[in-house]
Amino acid sequence: MNGLTKIGFLLAALALAGCDNSGAFGLGGGGGLGGPGSGQFEDGSADDPTSVAHFRERVGDRVLFFVDQSTLNEEGRLTLLAQANWLLENTDYNAVIEGHADEQGTREYNLALGARRASAVKEFLVSRGIAGSRLSTVSFGKERPLEVCSAEACYAQNRRAVTVLKADVNF
Repeated sequence: MNGLTKIGFLLAALALAGCDNSGAFGLGGGGGLGGPGSGQFEDGSADDPTSVAHFRERVGDRVLFFVDQSTLNEEGRLTLLAQANWLLENTDYNAVIEGHADEQGTREYNLALGARRASAVKEFLVSRGIAGSRLSTVSFGKERPLEVCSAEACYAQNRRAVTVLKADVNF
């Protein structure tokens, strides 16, 4: 291959590299990353207000409870208000609310406590307009700790209810 042919291939490669084909084949040009100040976001990222990542990271997917309590505190109610607003705007999602407890107490007691915590969250969301048919509950008691240690800091993280989103997919 002579030098002129090599230069031709190099120029062709550079020209193709500069092409934006994001709109080809009906893929659309706006769903990916936008340039600085474009206001666009990557689909599914925490910046995408319709994504599960946004719900978990920005809205908040969990509320914490005090020892042996299933009553929502003020911070929990604020988080659940944000969850309710998100669910009202994103009707393609259903949720499973997981109730959890710390390791103190019997397995049976903690399963019942986790169920009461999950029910408290569900009742709050329903009271804010979320259809009960979109929500289900499950209790894991002390079986799925986030933190494992015998200290209050660990126990406090394990006394929680977590709202786990599921896309409502119909085939």
